[in-house]
Amino acid sequence: MTLELAIRQHTTTPIAVGEVFDSIYDCQLLIQEQLIDYIRATVVHAGGISHLRKIAALAELHHVRTGSHGATDLSPVAMAGALHFDLCVHNFGVQEYMRHTDETDRVFPHAYTFGQGAMHPGETPGLGVDIDEALAARYPYNPAYLPVNRLLDGTVHSW
Repeated sequence: MTLELAIRQHTTTPIAVGEVFDSIYDCQLLIQEQLIDYIRATVVHAGGISHLRKIAALAELHHVRTGSHGATDLSPVAMAGALHFDLCVHNFGVQEYMRHTDETDRVFPHAYTFGQGAMHPGETPGLGVDIDEALAARYPYNPAYLPVNRLLDGTVHSW
């Protein structure tokens, strides 16, 4: 018995995983075996809106809903991409949303808004996010790296 199956058999709490997944192959078995209720892959990690839609299509066949990761370590561009993705899939479940700092919002002015528990994409063409390059230049890039989340054989593990 796999760990995922053991967890599924011992809880009625909805299970949501996948914020570090970067392809459909990372979540294929979890979705097909209905071992999860929400797939949490995000636009920026999972190959963009097109690839994330493929993951959502597979999930829809197996009654798994989406619940895209939306933490502040992802930019307003990623948040806007997630919101547009949410609006175009039939099995949308929930969107994680964490407000960015005021500085980040000024560097990346965006049309999307959050209020009363819901997000609205705004009326601006495209994803509705711009960049103030002059302001961004005041915040030099400071490289930071997440721990490696894959073993040498390619399997995902906890970091």
